[in-house]
Amino acid sequence: MFRIAGSVTAARLTAACCRTVTTKQFQVHGASLHVLSSDTSRKTRHGPAHRTPPSWQSVRSMASAGESQSKINYIFFGLAALFGGGGIVYWWSRKYMRETSKDTPKKAAAAVSSASKEAAETVAEKPVPETTKSAPAAPPPAVETPAEAAPDAESKKLLDAVPQSYPDFEVMPEIPGHAKYLLIGGGTASFAAFRAIRASDAKAQVLVVTEEEELPYMRPPLSKELWYSDEPKLVEKMKFKQWNGKERSVYYNPPSFYVEPKELAYQENGGVAVVKGRKVMKLNPQKQVAVLDNGWEIFYDKVLIATGGRPRNIPVFERASQEVKDRVTLFRGIKDFKRLDEVSKNASSIVVVGGGFLGSELTCALGKRSRDSSLKVIQMFPEQGNMGKVLPEYLSQWTTAKVREEGATVKPETFVKRARFSDGKVILKLNTGEEISTDHVVVAVGLEPNTELAKESGLEVDDMHGGFRVNAELEARSDIWVAGDASSFYDIKLGRRRVEHHDHAVVSGRLAGENMTGAKKPYWHQSMFWSDLGPDVGYEAIGIVDSSLPTVAVFAKATEKDTPRAVVEETGESLRSVTETEAEATLPTKEEAVAAESSETTAAPEVEGVRDTKVFDLANYPFALFPHPESATDEPAPDVEAAAKLVAEVEAENRVAPTPKEDYGKGVIFYLRDDIIVGVVLWNLFNRMPIARKIVKEGKQHQDLAEVAKLFDLHADED
Repeated sequence: MFRIAGSVTAARLTAACCRTVTTKQFQVHGASLHVLSSDTSRKTRHGPAHRTPPSWQSVRSMASAGESQSKINYIFFGLAALFGGGGIVYWWSRKYMRETSKDTPKKAAAAVSSASKEAAETVAEKPVPETTKSAPAAPPPAVETPAEAAPDAESKKLLDAVPQSYPDFEVMPEIPGHAKYLLIGGGTASFAAFRAIRASDAKAQVLVVTEEEELPYMRPPLSKELWYSDEPKLVEKMKFKQWNGKERSVYYNPPSFYVEPKELAYQENGGVAVVKGRKVMKLNPQKQVAVLDNGWEIFYDKVLIATGGRPRNIPVFERASQEVKDRVTLFRGIKDFKRLDEVSKNASSIVVVGGGFLGSELTCALGKRSRDSSLKVIQMFPEQGNMGKVLPEYLSQWTTAKVREEGATVKPETFVKRARFSDGKVILKLNTGEEISTDHVVVAVGLEPNTELAKESGLEVDDMHGGFRVNAELEARSDIWVAGDASSFYDIKLGRRRVEHHDHAVVSGRLAGENMTGAKKPYWHQSMFWSDLGPDVGYEAIGIVDSSLPTVAVFAKATEKDTPRAVVEETGESLRSVTETEAEATLPTKEEAVAAESSETTAAPEVEGVRDTKVFDLANYPFALFPHPESATDEPAPDVEAAAKLVAEVEAENRVAPTPKEDYGKGVIFYLRDDIIVGVVLWNLFNRMPIARKIVKEGKQHQDLAEVAKLFDLHADED
């Protein structure tokens, strides 16, 4: 029994010694980091010690080192056997080591002697021509000394047995073990971040890890331009034509822009690599390690969380049967677009649940498609009108009428109470008592920020706004930044906020990337967002735009230039966050604005149902100035008083609240809080966002909002 125990101990010691040798060998030859132990890989996570394959001389040296190490292994084995009562085994191991040490030099010498003898015999057997025997010996030709002697057969054999880590990428792991800059998420925020990183650090090596099987792409066209394309083959390639007819891809960069992840560490000039179809499950801020869903560990120096959000579902569909769930799309990415695009070609009816930006855009897009087919499109939402949480009620109702014109059936103040599956259809029971049979349901009711990393990684989540709580520099913890939909940031003018729009993803991603390279800049930018209901109606907004706030609006007659199509034709850019950022940010002087307004006269539109009533403006009264009907208070605000003075100056003119039947061609809507403008909507009014941004940033009280409206030069494009 004692000897058996000793044998087990000896086996364990021997195995440990073998592991030690293997680890050291792999460290020298620069093999995959994940072959090493965790401690060793942390020390060498910046990459292998050698960026070139080991030479055959180093292999021979390593073989000698391995031979010496093997002798040490035998000594340990013998000692272990001795302590276990195996004296005989100890004697045998010592004898074996002596014989091995004696035979090895002899074998090596014999091999060399044999090789020399064979070479000499070959030379001796070679015949010498008679004509050259009497000739004087010619000087030997100059021979260039090779940079490295050719390895012999034994060295070749050893070289082939050594793991090659570079440049043979076929044997390397697909995901690197270290990234100087690690970006979690493959959306717009990550794209903006790695552009900023590369701009500040030209040789930066950036690794992007995304759950999607796609390279970084833009989301706005998924609910806009892609649906209006008349070239199916173009859409299959995820390309679209902008409103001006220019072709463009949803992908920010072609595949050739990126490098393979396993080759990233060897790009001397840096680069960007994307790991697709993988999810980061946990961060260890102390050890600076990210753990993937397959258990792979990536050590990082700086990390950005840009996980965005996942589409919200509603309880009635969460509780529904699997047959119903299989016919429900939570619209968000390319995969969802492709699915809905295919469904809309074969379905007889589609129901869109949600009246916000995304739901209204998809309804208009599907409504257009229904004109050329038998498809029936139904939209329903609990609000009184489309985008009722953002737009004043009168403008929301006007928008609803516009959506109906696109070919859709709109059901305001309606929601689904139950959903079941019957005869291949989804049957929806509504709060009105009505039942609707449909082939497919699209749910577009907002986003839930992806904060799953927070619990496992010790990061703080904002209970009120959702998302990761970050400071003014978008940093959640040391060397951890958050950007895009998932960030709850502090706005120096409007307080803590979380924004779910493209422009915010661009701006916050860019700032996070700059700060990851040491910029230390605070977030102060007022991001904007936009929505298009087809090529002819669109609006842009900035700040807090909430229909529950008091609003004051100014409208004017629109021209052919006041459409999304026109602005794209003029600028060549469909992403209006780009065109508005590039627009001139200088505000016109009050004198210039007044001169522009005073030089224009336009007949005011009549309001149906109200006799001899017009809407008016400050100069020659071609546009409307009015408070939101629901926001009236006992004490009129300063801007209402200013409007009242104007009314008194014009006989037979009366200020009236707008009605949904009016044609709101273009205008500006101010959102007030404590008489301070906190948000602005530009309705079919483009390239004025820098002005709105400056007004919101100033945070001042304005006694006369009509004067403020003049800054936007509403009549600039009129003939």
